[in-house]
Amino acid sequence: MSKQTNMTSTARDSQPTEMRGADIVVKALELAGVEVVFGYPGGASMEIHQSLTRSKKIRTILPRHEQGEVFAAGGYARATGKAGVCLATSGPGATNLVTGVADAYMDSVPLVAITGQVPRHMIGKTAFQETDVFGLAVPIVKHSYLVMDVADLPRIIQEAFYIATTGRPGPVWIDIPKDVQQSHCVPVFPSQPALRGYDPVKKISDATVRQIATLIEKSTRPVIYCGGGIISANASTELREFAEKTGIPVATTLMGIGVIPADHPLSLRWLGMHGTLVANLAVDQADLLLALGVRFDDRVTGNVKEFAKHGTIVHIDVDASEINKNKPVHVPVVSDIRYALQQLNKIVKTKNLHEWHARLEEWKTKYPFRYTLTDEVLKSQYVREFLKGDTSEIIMPQYVIELLDELTKGDAIITTGVGQHQMWTGQYYKFKHPRAFLTSGGLGAMGFGYPAALGAKVACPDKQVVDIDGDGSFLMNIQELATAHIERIAAKAIILNNQHLGMVVQWEDRFYQSNRGHTYLGDPRNPHNVYPDFVAIAKGFNVPAERVTRKSELRPALERMLKSKEPYVLDVVVPYTEHVLPMIPAGKTVRDIILEKGQTPELGANLGL
Repeated sequence: MSKQTNMTSTARDSQPTEMRGADIVVKALELAGVEVVFGYPGGASMEIHQSLTRSKKIRTILPRHEQGEVFAAGGYARATGKAGVCLATSGPGATNLVTGVADAYMDSVPLVAITGQVPRHMIGKTAFQETDVFGLAVPIVKHSYLVMDVADLPRIIQEAFYIATTGRPGPVWIDIPKDVQQSHCVPVFPSQPALRGYDPVKKISDATVRQIATLIEKSTRPVIYCGGGIISANASTELREFAEKTGIPVATTLMGIGVIPADHPLSLRWLGMHGTLVANLAVDQADLLLALGVRFDDRVTGNVKEFAKHGTIVHIDVDASEINKNKPVHVPVVSDIRYALQQLNKIVKTKNLHEWHARLEEWKTKYPFRYTLTDEVLKSQYVREFLKGDTSEIIMPQYVIELLDELTKGDAIITTGVGQHQMWTGQYYKFKHPRAFLTSGGLGAMGFGYPAALGAKVACPDKQVVDIDGDGSFLMNIQELATAHIERIAAKAIILNNQHLGMVVQWEDRFYQSNRGHTYLGDPRNPHNVYPDFVAIAKGFNVPAERVTRKSELRPALERMLKSKEPYVLDVVVPYTEHVLPMIPAGKTVRDIILEKGQTPELGANLGL
């Protein structure tokens, strides 16, 4: 038996074997059930990479940028519920992870980030590629470790996965000095974690369950407002059972999309700045708001003092720090949301809410998501230059997503960048399942979409995975096309290319008299061409790609993309003048909502606002 084979033995073996720190790290990852590590090597992490080359259980994927790897690990985690794992070197390698770790923290995504560090005796001496990662990570992680003793590695890595995946999920950062990776010890791999003071299991009391059931029984206009906490807790089945038993309509946050099918009779879709009018009105008029796994973030509440002010608010969340943080509530409950719903489902009864349902259905019918060919679109350079005035060939960005939804039957995993395309995806793709809409909600990190799609496709190789992106967002991590090609990860990308930072342009149009503050991404010296040439770039990475400018070309191009067994880029040129509507301006209320032309004048008169 080789020396390396002996190294894989553990303390459970009859003859414990001394191991190097780097080998202990890999063994601990294997024991944690890790199947994939996204890692970019460097001087301080190469010992772990050397050990990974000898693992028979872990696939190591080499990204082309550390931000790409952490977003990919996040996509893997969002698609599966398992902790994603990323590995980087010290200094710039570690700092390049920060945005992705912060993204995981904001969206409660389980993630374990491992970085190499300079040797222990050089810490604090401004050594080459030294950064105080432990201190840097404090505000953006659930917990962090600086490993100073090789014997602590088995315990720390086990604890990291336990912390990342229990309670409210989140990222954990492990910083390992290079000399610790090179040190030897006889490791002891614990059978289970033992963390004093950490109690992630929170359960609602029977008395509180009965109190909530009584509130439901007395209500006439109840609404469920639920978010990403339902998905994190794998409680979508319980949520749907609860809604169907009680007949209470469901409004989700952007992060909660998919907990109930978009076409379900009780679905109000999602609420907030760009959500449905019916969802926002329902919450505004509710006499009972059941806030489940949400944090009352500003993009949902707008003017928080006015949010849901007519009703009793019940807030259930596993994280006590979220209770009464943004919005004071009447019934605060710290509990695992899945357990709470299971207990409620045992005693709640069907309610007669016909009058409330009828009112909501009227609002649904009168004010759906919709878009029209505005004068701004008809007069746009896009129509003049690309379509030669043929308005029948205009590709509206919303139509691209509607057509993708039709062709995939709403059964794909969709990732996005951040901006208008992100909101349109939430509006026009009718998600049926949880963990199918993967987006950077809390942090709003551009560049998230394509790396996240790679992680999701690695996690779910038999699913169709498509990144719906903007030209600005896609360009931020375009280098990951190389990862897709080399690793044979068939994640697709649709670029809604309007040559602008579309969402910022929309705000310029609405609130800054259309004064352009550096939001044009094209080439001002050659404005008649699309810049950059994404097709040429993709082909430089050996990734198939094509550009579409006319509506008649779109369906066959989408079909070719979806049929491809390779990664694929579809660059779709769309007008930049289109806005995401409806829109509740920041800090405002549903009474200030901006709708499509023809809808706004009717709002006050027909809805009694």
